[in-house]
Amino acid sequence: MQWVWKLSLAFAIAGSLGGLGESAIAQSLEEFTPDSDAQMGHIPSVSRLSDVRPTDWAYAALQDLIQRYDCLTGYPDGTFRGDRALTRYEFAAALNACLDRVQTLILGGNLASRDDRETLKHLQSEFETELTQLRDRVDTLEASTAVLEDHQFSTTTKLRGNVWLNFTGAYPTGNIWAERNLNAPENPYLPPERDANNRPTRVQLSESQETFSYSSDFTLTTSFTGKDSLVVELTAGNGNSPANQLVSAGFYNSWGTPFLDRTDAATPNQVVLRHIAYTFPVGDNLRVAVGPSLNYYRYFDNNPYNFFPIGTTSFNSNGSTLLSAIDRGPGAVITWQIAPPLAFTIGYLAEKNEYLPSPPFQSATTDGFFKSSNILSAELDYAPTDNLNLRFIYARSSLKPYNGYIGDAVGEPLPYGFADDGFGGTIRNSGANTFVFNFDWLMSEGIALFGRYSYGNLAINPINPIRTDGEIRVQSFQIGLGLPDLGKQGALGVISFLVPHHYLEGREFLLSGGGDGGTQYELEASYFYPISQNMAIVPALYTIWNANNFSSNPAVFVGNLRAQFHF
Repeated sequence: MQWVWKLSLAFAIAGSLGGLGESAIAQSLEEFTPDSDAQMGHIPSVSRLSDVRPTDWAYAALQDLIQRYDCLTGYPDGTFRGDRALTRYEFAAALNACLDRVQTLILGGNLASRDDRETLKHLQSEFETELTQLRDRVDTLEASTAVLEDHQFSTTTKLRGNVWLNFTGAYPTGNIWAERNLNAPENPYLPPERDANNRPTRVQLSESQETFSYSSDFTLTTSFTGKDSLVVELTAGNGNSPANQLVSAGFYNSWGTPFLDRTDAATPNQVVLRHIAYTFPVGDNLRVAVGPSLNYYRYFDNNPYNFFPIGTTSFNSNGSTLLSAIDRGPGAVITWQIAPPLAFTIGYLAEKNEYLPSPPFQSATTDGFFKSSNILSAELDYAPTDNLNLRFIYARSSLKPYNGYIGDAVGEPLPYGFADDGFGGTIRNSGANTFVFNFDWLMSEGIALFGRYSYGNLAINPINPIRTDGEIRVQSFQIGLGLPDLGKQGALGVISFLVPHHYLEGREFLLSGGGDGGTQYELEASYFYPISQNMAIVPALYTIWNANNFSSNPAVFVGNLRAQFHF
């Protein structure tokens, strides 16, 4: 009888599959239930399934099932995949689909054959355990889905986080000259004074101890329309890199300091709002970002080989040392995609500095949004090929003196340090211009070249009327080699050579940063190695020559080992 053949066939299949173990229930449902995304449109004839041959067991079984009950179909690629084994649970999932179909026919009074009923009854008995477990698991999945839908964080908000752990050491090969205030030589923030010879005061510093620290950020991204985004980034950390004990005043978090080995606020472990921006489209080719705390480097001077989580790792190497006076602040940025290879970005930001203990800039009524230090920037991006990206940047900065001097963290294109009137006197607000050329070129599958050239000038306007105006002109350049997928897919090796600030004119106005006339230069090698999609280790080594622009200073070696976690 026909049902005996069918039952024998089912027993043979079930017996051969019984030792294979259970497949994931989700996969079983996805592949075999009628509501599956993998299900294709109805196939009227089994002969159209390209991987089923007349000699396959699936041919006769599928032919009979389709012709009688229209309860199974193939896959989107026109196959049934009868050439691979099924687990008992996968077979049960398919059987369950046919049982549902037959039940529908019974309710409609259309079941034609007693033999078919007997066949299905025997199959149902044979696979009773699997069918029960299948239905129980479906019920469990439905309940779990309901719980997730009721308790998910938000229907429109996504949370992403990063934690970076840093072990860092700085090793000078001798004592290091640095321009510091003699009243507090341990303080890297306090401007030096000028001695009787009108020379900035200096001290010798020795090596510091290794540190182990963390930095973290948590980003909330919300969309209200599907095309816009509200991004809020919170950060905290406790880093104080050892090289900070060797720098001249005002150069805290500059040479020798890994970008992620930092304290993200005025005090360690303090949570601060680092970035908040609402971005929305205007037409098809224009996007606008506005907010009270825009991160300048999300929009300007980007380079994939300087991207701090995977590329160059030090503060000086991550971007132009002459850009920007305003790292974060209130303002607006507009990006215009002119054509597929060409984009133009323009933005205005006022100063906001989370590293200072009070808000002295845009939120102070004496300064406000327009009279605080601010920057107007424009960038033209051109990609003549898929492997070459060119960026041209101009920035106009209006800089207010802090404690009477231009500089520190609000002084670019003066790269950190301090500037006075050349005789220890204070100066007025200054205007500055910065020009940057930035490029990256993937020369072949595993080798890339990248770099940038920067030039800036800063006006010096003394308050003392007997002092004449002046100007500081400075340039910097970087050239680097990127090695994508070095040793592993997704890995990145980077070698970078950098001259962070080469003064062309006006060194006499430098209260800190001028050194003895030397020019500092740096070499960095780092390697991003992904352990998994969410974990990586990044060893890095820096060598700094002529530190603090003292040609008499010995070399300084800095080692950093970073572990990073993304979720």
